[in-house]
Amino acid sequence: MFNVIRIFVPLFFTIVFSILIFNIVKGIKEWNRNNKQPVLSVAARIVSKRSHTSRSTGNHGGHIHHHTSTSYFVTFEVESGDRMEFRISGKEYGLLAEGDIGKLTFQGTRYHEFVR
Repeated sequence: MFNVIRIFVPLFFTIVFSILIFNIVKGIKEWNRNNKQPVLSVAARIVSKRSHTSRSTGNHGGHIHHHTSTSYFVTFEVESGDRMEFRISGKEYGLLAEGDIGKLTFQGTRYHEFVR
């Protein structure tokens, strides 16, 4: 039994650490790739909006804490018919409506603004 624990505990932490490093490297690559892209402004229409709520529970000093986080996404359709989804702030999410037409400004996968 002890031999199994000696094998699986380090293996588990190695896998978790590898996943963490992979996600950090992936995020840095996307950030770098976006920085190399030109900032574009194109005519676009908002075709959909969605939000994703995640919840986590933690125990800190004997007290249970609940944390809720919401991410907001908007899908835009440009003149060519292509669609792009961007993560945006909650404040902007509340100001935009499906069907709005305006000028979308973005850089790679990074959203900058939408002006009606």
